[in-house]
Amino acid sequence: MSLKPSLLDFTLKELQSIVKPSFRAKQIYGWLYHHYAENYEAMKNIPKALKEELEEKYLVSPLHIIKKEISSDGTIKYLLELQDGKTIEAVWLKMKETQYDEAGQITQEAKYTICVSTQVGCKVGCSFCLTAKGGFTRDLSAGEIVGQVVALKRDNEHKHNRMLNIVYMGMGEPLDNLDNLAKAIEIFQEDDGLCISGKRQTVSTSGLSSKIDKLGEMDLGVHIAISLHAVDDELRTELIPMNKAHNIQSIIDAVKRFPIDTRKRVMFEYLVIKNKNDDIASAKKLVKLLSGIKAKVNLIYFNPYPGSDYDRPTREDMIAFQEYLVKHGLLCTIRDSKGIDISAACGQLKEQESKQKEI
Repeated sequence: MSLKPSLLDFTLKELQSIVKPSFRAKQIYGWLYHHYAENYEAMKNIPKALKEELEEKYLVSPLHIIKKEISSDGTIKYLLELQDGKTIEAVWLKMKETQYDEAGQITQEAKYTICVSTQVGCKVGCSFCLTAKGGFTRDLSAGEIVGQVVALKRDNEHKHNRMLNIVYMGMGEPLDNLDNLAKAIEIFQEDDGLCISGKRQTVSTSGLSSKIDKLGEMDLGVHIAISLHAVDDELRTELIPMNKAHNIQSIIDAVKRFPIDTRKRVMFEYLVIKNKNDDIASAKKLVKLLSGIKAKVNLIYFNPYPGSDYDRPTREDMIAFQEYLVKHGLLCTIRDSKGIDISAACGQLKEQESKQKEI
């Protein structure tokens, strides 16, 4: 099935080369990103003939929400259907609550992050990841990546000019779909669109070292997060088979070459798995490994799912691990598990839906 392109696939400059006069392209951009228009009918000041012409060639949005689960902590997990019937997940995360003064006036708006997918499935095959169980189907287009943010902002009535962060940390390996990822990053940054700067976008990679270099050369101003998860190649290859081709040292070297804002740090995601990588010996190796890098380590509880071979670590071991890193000069946080009472593990909601269809 050949997929119909979407208006969300285009930068403003590209849309202006398609739509004449060019001011109409700017109006359409406003409908897409300021009003979250779902169809051409909603674009009130666009001439009917132009809308009909565009409708023949382009979808307004390449996806729609088919299911969502809401956690008690405000996390919302979405299942989105693409035009070929494939499904992906995106997550709406509340990072900070709204703050009020004594008179009840808002002093600071709530802060949100959207976790987006970049592929249907994934090629990397991490042993702890539920997404990997379904194999790889295809890359997402730039418009399908952008469409997740637009759909979630619309569903949560989040105004276009309210800031949020984007993390490319959902289904798929972002750097395995580098061209479409870079295009989406560029579209998000458009001043006439959502105006989400590079510093509010974080690309999380399982460590394609050559692609880390390519992303760095593009100089998009984004942050990078490395899914490290292990401190020696033997365990990392068990967890992430791709480590055979892109071992830990090659990743560390690529990170040292990556252009980082001098005020910022490189994030290292470390998924803590009980009796695998949660001991102080691993913490010692991690300190040595990250020596010379302005790093921040984010310790993540493994989120168990049915059929998983791994277990969640104890709170005591997590704290002991964190305290060792901090004592030895590493900035380190323990990520609070969000959405633990819903399908929290990446790929879990999609997997449940697939099983229900089989029944």
